[in-house]
Amino acid sequence: MKHVFLFQTHTDPGWSPGRRAGFWLWNLFWVAASALCVGALSLYFAAVFKQAELFRSYFQNPLIALLNLAPVLLLALGLYFLTGRPGLAYGLTAGLTAGFTMGNWFKLQFRNDPLLFEDLLLLKEAGNMAGKYQLFLSRTMALALALLLLGGVFFHFCVRGRLKGQTRYRFLGISAVILAALPLQEAILSDSVYQDRTANNDLINRWSATQVYVSKGFVYPFLYSVKSASDAPPEGYDAKRAEAMLNAYQDADIPEDQKVSLITIMLEAYSDLSGFDIPGLSDRVYADYHALEAESYTGNLITNIFAGGTVDTERCYLTGFSRLGSFRSPTNSYPWYFRSQGYSVLGAHPCFSWFYNRENINRNLGYEDYWFVENHFAPLTGGDVGYDKVLFPELIGMWEENRSTGKPLFAYNLTYQGHGPYDADVTWWGDDYVTGGDYTDAERNILNNYFGSIYDTNQHLTEFFDYYRQAEEPVVIVLFGDHKPWLGDGNSVYETLGINLDFSTEEGFYHYYATRYLIWANDAAKDVLGNDFTGEGPDLGPYFLMNQVFRLCGWEGPAFVQATQQVMDRVPVHNTPTGLYVEQGVLTGSLTPEGQALVDDYNTMQYYWRKHFAYEK
Repeated sequence: MKHVFLFQTHTDPGWSPGRRAGFWLWNLFWVAASALCVGALSLYFAAVFKQAELFRSYFQNPLIALLNLAPVLLLALGLYFLTGRPGLAYGLTAGLTAGFTMGNWFKLQFRNDPLLFEDLLLLKEAGNMAGKYQLFLSRTMALALALLLLGGVFFHFCVRGRLKGQTRYRFLGISAVILAALPLQEAILSDSVYQDRTANNDLINRWSATQVYVSKGFVYPFLYSVKSASDAPPEGYDAKRAEAMLNAYQDADIPEDQKVSLITIMLEAYSDLSGFDIPGLSDRVYADYHALEAESYTGNLITNIFAGGTVDTERCYLTGFSRLGSFRSPTNSYPWYFRSQGYSVLGAHPCFSWFYNRENINRNLGYEDYWFVENHFAPLTGGDVGYDKVLFPELIGMWEENRSTGKPLFAYNLTYQGHGPYDADVTWWGDDYVTGGDYTDAERNILNNYFGSIYDTNQHLTEFFDYYRQAEEPVVIVLFGDHKPWLGDGNSVYETLGINLDFSTEEGFYHYYATRYLIWANDAAKDVLGNDFTGEGPDLGPYFLMNQVFRLCGWEGPAFVQATQQVMDRVPVHNTPTGLYVEQGVLTGSLTPEGQALVDDYNTMQYYWRKHFAYEK
């Protein structure tokens, strides 16, 4: 083989121009071809379910194939021009691509969570995770490894052309790679390309972020995730100053005789619309809810979302943050605080664990256990989502089961019932919730489906509260809706009802973003905490709702709560989509100097607290 001119390391001065050209084309061809093979191998292992069909689908959408293969190709060519050695370029390309691909494969197998660029910044967490699982080598992996090694052997003997002394050509090659990478980068990081042009939903559930990722291969969605890895600090951020502000307070323990159980229920798309004077709306729809409000501490919850985006309200409430991160590593939160106080920290959502990646993120927020369809509700629902008639009895069962531990319970739970859209053709709960008014059949059906769900939820809420009303153990219950409901495409039913949703106006802002919150205590909790838990509270963002709970309970709470109480008192609403605030009862886009200083301090503290985990895992 040493006499074959293609297999040499350098050209010979005696070679003809044609032989020289053939020599370099041979080396470039195999560097490029091997990169495409490595990229295709990565795509094969990216298809972690319905493998054959999903693998084919990558090539049925040529843009998906291009955005996965082109980065590997440019990496290999760039390394060849940079190092001048084809074997080294192949080895580095194969090692990096296969290594990250298999990291993604194992992460999906163990946690149903893909590898994101941000994970590379969490090497300690990755090491801890890997130590908890038994890695293995399947036959397919062994075959892939053998093929990659065989490729290395081929390069060692047959593709050896070194670019030593070819400075001009190496410079031109690197320049060409960079020029090709610029439009590729733009395409990879484009939201419209990711969401629309590479949509590949036939084999997946498009509501699962994990499955959407898998539907696009690995290299492409991994590189796209660079966008979400950036978590820039607020303007003027000073970590030492943030630390000093928080260190001015100390986490306060909950007194043993005040450790009441705290149960939260966030109601999907639940909103009290009775105040809008809806024609034909039956009084019975909200009668039971209004009875609960009459014996509770209540107020308006000003969310950041409308008709969707549940997880924003959820995680603002659980963390006290108005600006949310990715939660891909353990993050300070109220569940962690309650765990540190000896509480059982549990929860339930009768939907699937992959939705909003709750299975993994809830663990990072401090939950010891969380019930989903997959690990709890499936036998009760036939494997489908669960409604309130299933959820509320199970929540009581969770409480009763926890009593045997002798520990108070912190539980955050989320309903699924009420999730839109609501059928415009048939009614699900009957048709006697909206009986009057001038509506089209479609509008009336949408309204009856929404209000029928609300009425049914209220019946279950009444039974749920009655159970704890009679309990000897002290219990506080927090109840709130996550956002206003969907009512027709383009908010058509809201328009028919004459409800102003123009959030550039003050009225429209509150109509668009406001739901209600309710904080209730049974007699045992009222006695222990010395508060009757009644009255009208302030308008709040969900990030300050727990502050209000701590205040009503008479608990000092963690340092973060103590440090942010004065922010809540003056500027209780920070609406991130609009940039509007409520300062001392006034909706404004321009804070006073005092209000701005408090908001700046809050943003600084929450960023620091989000980045510096303080509890024992």
